[in-house]
Amino acid sequence: MSEFQWMYSLVDSSRVSTFLISMLLIVYGSFRSLNMEEEAKQKEKDSGVQSSENSLVLLLLTLFLKQTLSLNMEEEAKQKEKDSGVQSSENSVQTLDTMQALCLPLGASISLLIMFFFFDSMQMLFAICTAIIAAIALAFLLLPMCQYILRPCTDKKRLSFGICGRFTVAELVSFSLSVTIVCIWILTGHWLLMDAMGMGLCVAFIAFVRLPSLKVSTLLLTGLLIYDVFWVFFSSYIFSSNVMVRVATKTADNPVGIVAKRLHLNGVREPPKLSLPGKLIFPSMQNAGHFSMLGLGDIVMPGLLLCFVLRYDAYKRAQLNSVEAGVPPPNHLNKITYFHCSLVGYFFGLLTATVSSEIFKAAQPALLYLVPFTLLPLLTMAYIKGDLRRMWSEPFIPANLPKHLEV
Repeated sequence: MSEFQWMYSLVDSSRVSTFLISMLLIVYGSFRSLNMEEEAKQKEKDSGVQSSENSLVLLLLTLFLKQTLSLNMEEEAKQKEKDSGVQSSENSVQTLDTMQALCLPLGASISLLIMFFFFDSMQMLFAICTAIIAAIALAFLLLPMCQYILRPCTDKKRLSFGICGRFTVAELVSFSLSVTIVCIWILTGHWLLMDAMGMGLCVAFIAFVRLPSLKVSTLLLTGLLIYDVFWVFFSSYIFSSNVMVRVATKTADNPVGIVAKRLHLNGVREPPKLSLPGKLIFPSMQNAGHFSMLGLGDIVMPGLLLCFVLRYDAYKRAQLNSVEAGVPPPNHLNKITYFHCSLVGYFFGLLTATVSSEIFKAAQPALLYLVPFTLLPLLTMAYIKGDLRRMWSEPFIPANLPKHLEV
């Protein structure tokens, strides 16, 4: 029976939660990104002015992503404004180019080493920065719910805050809720609140960072696969420790406790250490002390690919709808979208990574399984459908579509 123990572990509540939540975050983040793009285009078409949501959450997220990814988009945006006479709707999102896709794994490696060597001396800085970023991302995640609940009584009225801008009640409420959740997490260190912050980070990155082509997607995911494999399997030969696992499992001293000690507040109860939200943790309901862990990068990076193919599916469908009547009905292969293909591949990649971790009883680089299972079926389907060349370089440039082309 013990030989097949890994089969029983797959239906453990922690594993099931990992599968469901990760796929839900990717789907929701992808559709949120698509919806933002379509709303921006519609508003530009109707008014001819900037169409991105002018909210505190979007403003802070955009500024953070520009600094984090080192994306210098200002000159490009100015050129677009000069050419079109209006501000581009893409200014609120960040699009990776080839060089940035190649440099991202290197930047991630440097960040990993900094956290590995200097975590103890910089842990308060890491905790505070993480809390601020997570609060902004969580506000973005909560914003649609607040808009839905408060819509009958607010009617999209904006409140002025001087030079800070004008914001709706829903935006202010979502930001207040997120700050409250982060503060409670700092005081309690509860895993559920940490997961909520991690979910916000996943959705925000998938919605605000875009891949422009299949070429950039392939370069980015391939580089991250090498990065993941190296730091999980080979870092111990150089640093005498598994760098990825050490960083992922480190806990930071609570900033509240540090401040209390410096102020000599001896009556304050010692707050718990904080596990930073760079991962999602799901405890098992069957086995006490057992939990499943999945890094945010294992959700975000494949999620960027799925967001790209969802946008391409929608773009191609819109192009086909503009073609005159007489297009033959689609065959069975063309009824399967690229998004469905990649999402199924992600599921099987995650399943393979889970089985491997149970069989080998060791940490596995999830991208080693997720990247081939999502990227290779996508490349194969694009080749069969005849879209590979277009998706590879310039997928969103309008083209004259023949009548026999189908989705």
